[in-house]
Amino acid sequence: MSDEIDAMLLEDAMLDLDRLARCCHVSREWIIEHVQCGVLLNDNCAQADPATWIFDSRSLVRIKRIIRVERDFECHPELAGLVADLIEEIEVLRTKINATGFGDR
Repeated sequence: MSDEIDAMLLEDAMLDLDRLARCCHVSREWIIEHVQCGVLLNDNCAQADPATWIFDSRSLVRIKRIIRVERDFECHPELAGLVADLIEEIEVLRTKINATGFGDR
């Protein structure tokens, strides 16, 4: 399933730590580690207790992207996070270009 389909299906979904881990096929510890190293950011993650964290569908898409980068390039979470940041920035820029009509040329 592509990232876009995941985002559309769960656009308004809010996921707790356990459900997010199940959806992404990773452990709770994997998500906690990535939050602690700053790769996954969420307003709720400032709270000390991971049981209270709530994630949106963008977190789901980002985690799947990070998993792929870590797996494909055998890299550390910080590098995978940087790659995810760059991909997200490219998507934003493409959206802006397409909105202006210049992307069709």
